[in-house]
Amino acid sequence: MSRSTADQRLANFQAIPVIDIHPLLHGDDQARSEVAAELGRAAREVGFFQMVGHGIDGSLREGLITQAKRFFAQSEATKMERYIGLYHHHRGYVPPGEESPDPAKPDMKEAFDLAFELPSDDPDVLAGTPLLGPNPWPDLDGFKAPVATYYAAAYQVGRALLSGFAMALGLAPQQLLQYINKPPSQLRLIHYPFNPDAEDAQGIGAHTDYECFTLLLPSAPGLEVMNGKGEWIDVPFKEGALIVNIGDMLEIWSNGEFVATSHRVRKVKEERYSFPLFFACDYHTVVEPLPELVARHGQARYSALKAGDHLYAQTIQTFRYLRERLARGEIKLPDDAREVGSLGQHGKHKETP
Repeated sequence: MSRSTADQRLANFQAIPVIDIHPLLHGDDQARSEVAAELGRAAREVGFFQMVGHGIDGSLREGLITQAKRFFAQSEATKMERYIGLYHHHRGYVPPGEESPDPAKPDMKEAFDLAFELPSDDPDVLAGTPLLGPNPWPDLDGFKAPVATYYAAAYQVGRALLSGFAMALGLAPQQLLQYINKPPSQLRLIHYPFNPDAEDAQGIGAHTDYECFTLLLPSAPGLEVMNGKGEWIDVPFKEGALIVNIGDMLEIWSNGEFVATSHRVRKVKEERYSFPLFFACDYHTVVEPLPELVARHGQARYSALKAGDHLYAQTIQTFRYLRERLARGEIKLPDDAREVGSLGQHGKHKETP
């Protein structure tokens, strides 16, 4: 498919596909190939889909939601004991107003962020690699086990999905998994408090995700996706489904065949929760258009970047405490840091007057 054809299909989509990935997890080669083809169509034509048949049991989902409600019900002072700015590997409590893809429009939600667990004596942690390290688990009885169990289950589904995306690109199923060993894949527990004046308030600002893709467990409607015309398309809430969207790294690997579609959360009046797992590749992975895709397209459409540095640079530009550390000279942006929102559909529309 030519790039112009892909752009036209992105411009025209008005709905989000639903894909049953059970055959990808448990089927034979033919069944897996058929699901991979569906994944490829969704990644090329929308950049988003709803995923069912993922095998993450309802009890695991409910366990995660229950613990999130317990955590956010604590006092502000207790939650701030795990404030994300107290740590040097970007994990912990994110208070309202801390995060904003656009600094002029802070996101009015709170979150607790954790990621792939690494011990303090891991060589990359000892070397001070950003975003890697142990999780600062809250001092809340019964919190860690159900949250960690959900993370492990979603992470394994993510590995299976990456193999499906590889097949959709005409690659061997395991080709991209060699870059997934101890990635800074982050799980966020997000809480949107009740806000009766939310008509014109922004939940999460328009953005693309920085990693390979995202697995989102929502608890209510509110997510919108930008099509190729710049129109915002609603993502309906589907009980038990996970929402998947393509991120920056997979867009680059695919040389633009797959698109990191811009999305946002809008008009959130009711109290709600949301749980994205941002599936990343290893920090030191150099991501560039794969040779097979460059040969197919005749040219490389993206320059190479280090996956972890890209993620870290975007994070620095998004979180207040990191912007303050940057201003004080305590940290610096990685070389070749890109502006937030410079990739994906949102980046294309920012370039268009």
